[in-house]
Amino acid sequence: MGIETTRADRKGKEFRELPTDTNTSPNSRPKRSRRRPKKILPGQKKMLPVQKLFEICKEVFANGGTGIVPCSEDIERLRAVLDELKPKDVGLTPEMLYFGTQSARRTPKITYLHLYESDKFSMGIFCLPPSGVLPLHNHPGMTVFSKLLFGTMHIKSYDWVADAPDAPSNASADVDLSEITAPAARLAKVKVDSDITAPCDTSILYPADGGNMHCFTAVTACAVLDVLGPPYSDPDGRHCTYYLEFPFTNFAVDGVSVPEEEREGYAWLQEREKPEDLTVDGAPYKGPKIVDQ
Repeated sequence: MGIETTRADRKGKEFRELPTDTNTSPNSRPKRSRRRPKKILPGQKKMLPVQKLFEICKEVFANGGTGIVPCSEDIERLRAVLDELKPKDVGLTPEMLYFGTQSARRTPKITYLHLYESDKFSMGIFCLPPSGVLPLHNHPGMTVFSKLLFGTMHIKSYDWVADAPDAPSNASADVDLSEITAPAARLAKVKVDSDITAPCDTSILYPADGGNMHCFTAVTACAVLDVLGPPYSDPDGRHCTYYLEFPFTNFAVDGVSVPEEEREGYAWLQEREKPEDLTVDGAPYKGPKIVDQ
């Protein structure tokens, strides 16, 4: 999960499968990290979990870039560290004000805690009160690791259907055309549509697989730690895009056919502006300090 934010304000087997379709061109092959784990010498303190996460991220994304997926060995190394991470390791508890019920707001405010960002990767935590929503958005050219630290969250995610024709705005009589002006909607397949509850495995999405477009809804108060490699960057073409979703049956498009019993597993997605009711405020991270040596 990732929401694009500026540096100034710092806003911004389904789960365990490896990418099924990765690029194989010379520019897309990641180099395997060859650094050996640092040994703890007599008298040295054991590395804190969040510092260990940071060090692993530096190694895993050292040769990364847009569309480059880390090798499977590095994916498993980073996943293993995240799987063991606990709320206390980043200084969080469900009793903090970020997670309280916000009865005065129709759409609860979300808080983002910035841990680290470089041109290679970013680390941050989204703090969602009950009913908080991160609306449907994408992660262009990114590999994203999301660790639910506590709480229950509903995830709905999609991947694009390759080679499917777009649905023009005049393809349906069942949708208000004022809501579906250009650009045209694209066909996507549901990857995940379920609740997850901590403790649980780290979820991973890839540039073209794993549910690159997703929406997160807090069933209870929850916190999600996100690692994005590489992070959002407008100059590099990694802009966060939001989407409206329409049922498959709302459009009739030549050349697109899905069996009736499978239609709930597909939807048409159309780009939209950032939702006006989405509020993501930055707040200082107060957990264990990360040292960039």
